[in-house]
Amino acid sequence: MILLNPNDYKREYPDALSEEIMLKTIAFFEEKGLAKIKNDDHERVWYQDFIDFLAENKIFAHLLTPKADALDDDSRWDMWRIQGFNEIIGFYGLPYWYVWQVSILGLGPIWMSKNKEMRKKAAELLQKGSVFAFGLSEKEHGADVYSTSMSLKKVGEGKYVANGSKYYIGNANAADMVSTFGKIEGTKDYVFFVANYNDKNYDLVKNTVNSQNYVGEYRLVDYPISENDILEKGNEAWDAALNTVNVGKYNLGWASIGMCTHALYEAINHASNRELYGMHVTDFPHVKRMFVDAYTKLTAMKLYAMRTADYMRSASANDRRYLLYDPLVKMKVTLEGEDVVNLLWDVIAAKGFEKDTFFEMVTRDIRALPKLEGTVHVNVALVIKFMRNFLFNPAEYPEIPKRNDINDDTYLFNQGPTHGLSKIQFHDYHLAYNLFSTPNIELFKQQIDIFKAMLVKAPTNESQQKDIDLMLNVGQLFTLIVYGQLILEEAKFQNLSIDLIDQIFDFMVRDFSKYAIELYGRQGLNPEQAEWVSKLIKKADINLKRFETIWNEVYQLNGLYTMKE
Repeated sequence: MILLNPNDYKREYPDALSEEIMLKTIAFFEEKGLAKIKNDDHERVWYQDFIDFLAENKIFAHLLTPKADALDDDSRWDMWRIQGFNEIIGFYGLPYWYVWQVSILGLGPIWMSKNKEMRKKAAELLQKGSVFAFGLSEKEHGADVYSTSMSLKKVGEGKYVANGSKYYIGNANAADMVSTFGKIEGTKDYVFFVANYNDKNYDLVKNTVNSQNYVGEYRLVDYPISENDILEKGNEAWDAALNTVNVGKYNLGWASIGMCTHALYEAINHASNRELYGMHVTDFPHVKRMFVDAYTKLTAMKLYAMRTADYMRSASANDRRYLLYDPLVKMKVTLEGEDVVNLLWDVIAAKGFEKDTFFEMVTRDIRALPKLEGTVHVNVALVIKFMRNFLFNPAEYPEIPKRNDINDDTYLFNQGPTHGLSKIQFHDYHLAYNLFSTPNIELFKQQIDIFKAMLVKAPTNESQQKDIDLMLNVGQLFTLIVYGQLILEEAKFQNLSIDLIDQIFDFMVRDFSKYAIELYGRQGLNPEQAEWVSKLIKKADINLKRFETIWNEVYQLNGLYTMKE
């Protein structure tokens, strides 16, 4: 089974320490128990016990220190084990995942910097169990980093003072190193420098959220900065901001995968042991359909996210395909997570509100992930830049293998300039779609062909390309093509049954039709384009035997995992 089961954790790691980290983390949460997790959530208790556990076992030090900066032999930045840890902490709750996520973001500009002193300091703090923060967004400007008002004023040789505020910054209350983005006063140069929450000129204004997390507003008032505190200036600072987000946004999809997996166990356990109107709940046809859709969507989420890491690990200056695949982990996988929870919630209904369930946390927290590290709309607008080359101008690349090997994935901190995205080429997507042939894959391939023909024979004009509402819908259709490609590539490595693959593409065909209907209704579409869009609407192939086979897979999850109180 591809889904995480804490009672039977099976994931291949080439070294003993990696597996030990995962098993210890599972044991920490299982010993803590569901009741304590829920009480801490309701009472908004800062998760110091988790931070202490991380420090005691040097988990952040091992997982988040590149080999070149490591103070021991076991530390490296290894996306195979990073994704495994992501899934586990997401499984036990978004607050625990969040302290990890914002530490990754805070470390990004440090590991990308040429400032050896700051890198050494970060490595030492990781060994001591510190957490980190990423001071990018501002209250007035949000994630519009062009308009940042944080300023660094030169007051002497190698001396500066920082003034300004940052808003919605995770770990702002506890980070020994807060990577802070701003501009050098009197210039157009961007800058990244390091602040510390303990400094008297660091004013921790408030926690902006009502949760266990501390997502702070902080204000720097004549905060003293030396040349040694500066990570990057100018274009390098700008690139560090965007490239750090490229590293961090990948994790959001795994938080969704973890939470959805736990929610699925709770939902199937509840529904399978409940009778209504003289029937088991799981005997109702609509309940079976919702469970099968939730299960196949969740499986597809994990397949896509796993395969994306292979491209991140294999990236180079000559292969930047990950810059398309990575945003979709943040955007598409997290949106699918919302769909999974909605499907499960429709099954268990009022049970999903009960305060003693894990599900009650998920219904709230699953909504956050599509809205962090750039909204869905921002990421769809980004991926559209890749559409022409992806669909019409493929290049040849060596096949990327399954990357579960020991490796220090240092290219992620040497990504270089952030421009030139529209010039990136991709391998021929037909290679993935020809790996398997099922009725629904063939239908989906028809939809792809019609979509491509529409782009050629009824292209959007200049005015339409400025219509964000219209282009976002076009982007959603394109996104499904990329999503399906990597799902199929990973399915080959996982040896999934052909029935499960076809059932995944059952919902893919339906989703393509759904987005086509939405596009059909957009005001900016002209009659010729509308006619093409109408051809995209297809009925998925229905196979009752296949459906029952997958339903039986879902039903077998009943009783497989229940978190102890």
